[in-house]
Amino acid sequence: MGRAEGAATIRVAVAWTPKAGVAFELALELPTGATALDAIRASGLLDREAGIDISTQPVGIWGRVAALDSALAEGDRVEICRPLTINPKEARRRRAQGRK
Repeated sequence: MGRAEGAATIRVAVAWTPKAGVAFELALELPTGATALDAIRASGLLDREAGIDISTQPVGIWGRVAALDSALAEGDRVEICRPLTINPKEARRRRAQGRK
């Protein structure tokens, strides 16, 4: 998005990891007061990625769960979380067994 005459903007990023080892991050310039949902929509991810369902998937700002209507600040990173494929406790157990 371009900077409009006299309009204040912020720079943010939207991140999405569709599967382990694959990451997508897009830098955006949005109007001041933009929300996490505004950033996700502006990124175009909802149109390109069938695996994203923000009605069920948590969204975070810098790793902390946030509401879609959370206002963004300069430099924020909006993260769309994917569903877990394995229980984290089970993953830790498996890693620990591999080290023995």
